[in-house]
Amino acid sequence: MIRPNKNLSTVFIYRRFIDFRKQVNGLSNLVQYALKRNPMSGDLYVFFNRRMDKVRILYWERSGFVLYGKYLEKDTFSLPRGDADVVSITGEQLNWLLDGIDINLIVPHQRVVYDLAG
Repeated sequence: MIRPNKNLSTVFIYRRFIDFRKQVNGLSNLVQYALKRNPMSGDLYVFFNRRMDKVRILYWERSGFVLYGKYLEKDTFSLPRGDADVVSITGEQLNWLLDGIDINLIVPHQRVVYDLAG
């Protein structure tokens, strides 16, 4: 099974629905002109169709684009909350989303950091 690395720090989700006839060129143009980001940065860009049963992930890997897709037979994906057209999540959250988990409902414990020097 091919999956995005769960240790990725930032994944960008485009919250507007796209026409799934778009392939690599159309999606990379969307990243560059609508999202105002560099499609060849190595970041992952996630897109959904209107029915929320299909997802495409675009990323640049050394010498070319990779286009990952998942089409659900039943059910739908849940978009992360946010007001902006683009929201960022972690690689771990992306994998949860691909597994059908509503990441809006997951609230981890807050990280605790102690300063032992002071």
